[in-house]
Amino acid sequence: MNETKLEILDVTLRDGEQTQGVVFSSQEKLNIAKFLLLNTKVDRVEVASARVSRGEKETVRSIMNWAEKEHLAERIEILGFVDKTASVNWIIESGARTLNLLTKGSEKHLVHQLKKTAEEHLDDIKSTIDYALSKSIQVNVYMEDWSNGFLNSPDYVAKMAEAISNFPIQRLFLPDTLGILSPDETSRAILFMKKIIPNTLIEFHGHNDYDLSVANCLAAVNAGVTGIHVSVNGLGERAGNSPLEAVITAVHDKLGVKTNIVESEITALSRLVEVFSGKRISDNRPIVGQDVFTQTAGVHADGDKKGNLYANAILPERFGRKRSYALGKLAGKASISENLKQLGMVLSPDLEKKILDKVIEMGDQGIIVSTEDLPFLIANLSGEDLSTTFQIQSCEVLSGKGISPTAKLKVKYKSSEYLSEGKGDGGYDAFMDALRKIAKENNFDLPELLDYQVRIPPGGKTSALVETIITWSGSMHNSQTNTFRTIGLDSDQISAAILATEKMLNLILK
Repeated sequence: MNETKLEILDVTLRDGEQTQGVVFSSQEKLNIAKFLLLNTKVDRVEVASARVSRGEKETVRSIMNWAEKEHLAERIEILGFVDKTASVNWIIESGARTLNLLTKGSEKHLVHQLKKTAEEHLDDIKSTIDYALSKSIQVNVYMEDWSNGFLNSPDYVAKMAEAISNFPIQRLFLPDTLGILSPDETSRAILFMKKIIPNTLIEFHGHNDYDLSVANCLAAVNAGVTGIHVSVNGLGERAGNSPLEAVITAVHDKLGVKTNIVESEITALSRLVEVFSGKRISDNRPIVGQDVFTQTAGVHADGDKKGNLYANAILPERFGRKRSYALGKLAGKASISENLKQLGMVLSPDLEKKILDKVIEMGDQGIIVSTEDLPFLIANLSGEDLSTTFQIQSCEVLSGKGISPTAKLKVKYKSSEYLSEGKGDGGYDAFMDALRKIAKENNFDLPELLDYQVRIPPGGKTSALVETIITWSGSMHNSQTNTFRTIGLDSDQISAAILATEKMLNLILK
C-alpha cells in the first residue's frame, strides 16, 4: 500500500516576489525553479502571475521549455484571474498548463472589490474554468481572503466552496491572505471546510503577520489538508509567507508526516534565494540562519562533548551543516577543544589554556574570534608570525563615480616580490583580479567567495572601524570543512576586505 505524502507547493517565485524590493531576473527564476524541483524535490512550483508583463511571459516560457525536457511541465503553475479568456490565453502563450484561479473567498472582498453578487461571481468563475478546460489547461482555485470569510461570512464561504467543488477543478486552495488566523482558528476553519466539501483536495496557504504561519500549517495538516504552500526563507508580502525550511522540519518532526522534500538541500536552497533576492536572512533564523547550530556557552560545549547533552532533534547534519562552538567571553575549555578538532589540531594543555584566556580577553573587548582565527592566535602565542607566508605589502585601489575601478598590488610570497594590476566592477573586484594573476603565476587556486558581509557600528561616524566578514569555499590546510570565514578590521572597507583576504591566503598556503 502506497503511503500518502503531504504535497508541497512552493510560491517563492510568485508570492515571494511580492516582498518589498525583490525582483528576480528571468535566469534567476529559472535557476530557483530548477533547484526546487530537481534538488529539493518540491511537488509543484507556482512561478508567476498571468498578465503581469511581456518579460514575465518570456520568463515562464523559458522555465516551461526546460520543464518540458525534464518531464516536469505538469508541476509548473501560474496564478490567474477570473477574466474568462485573458489569463488562460496568457498561460497558453507562455507554454504553461496549470491555472491557479484567484477567486473571492470573503463576502467583504466580493462586495467592496468586485461589487457583484455571489451568483454573478460563480458564473464568471465557471466561464473561466470552462474556457481553460477547453484549451487543455487544468485548474486549481484560490479562495482569496478565505480566513476572513470563515470568521466573518461563513455562509458565503460555504456557498462558494460547495459550488466551486462541483466545477471540474483539481484542488481548492485556502489562503490566510492577511495572516490573521491562530492555530485553533485554522483547525476549526479546515474542519468546517471538510464537512462542506469532504471529497475535494484542499491546501492551506499561510501568511506570517502574527508569526504563527508555521503553527498554522501544522494545525492545517492535523485537520486534514492534502497540501501546504511555502516560500523559501519566508519571502512574501508584509511579514512574509510560511517559510519552507521551518514548516518542513516541523511537519517531519512534530507530526511524523512525510513529504518528498530533501532536507539536506534546504540550506543550499536558502542561500541561493538569499543571494538572488538580496534579502539577507537573520543569523538566528531557524534551520538556515548562520548561528542556529552554534553553541556559545562553554558549559554547552562541554555537555555536547560528554554525550550531546545540548542537542535536539534538529541536527545540523540533516541540513548539510555542522555544529560549531563560538569563541568569546563565554567560551570554555571544551569550546577551544571542539574548534581545534575541526581544524585537525592538537595542542598541549598549557597552550590550550593560553588560547582560552586570550579568547576570553578578546571577547571582553567585543572582538569576534572565528575558528579560522585560532591558527593566528596559536602562532602568536608560540612566538611565530603566521602572516609572513603571504604578505600584501601595498595595494592601491582607484574607484569612484565615472571611473573604471583598477588596482595595483604588491605582495611578498616565498621570499619573492610580485607586482600585479587588475580591473573589475568595483574596488575589491579589481583587487581580486590582480590577486588571481599572482595566484596563477605561482600555481595555486583561490577559493570561491560565497558571501561578503560588512558590519559598521551604528552612530554614523565616518571614521568608525569596519568589520568585513568573507565566507570562502575551498580547501584549508588540515581542515575537513570546505567552507570557512575570515575577518578583516579597518577604518576603510576595502582595506578591511583585503586584510580578510590576506588571512585567507595564509590559511590555505601555510
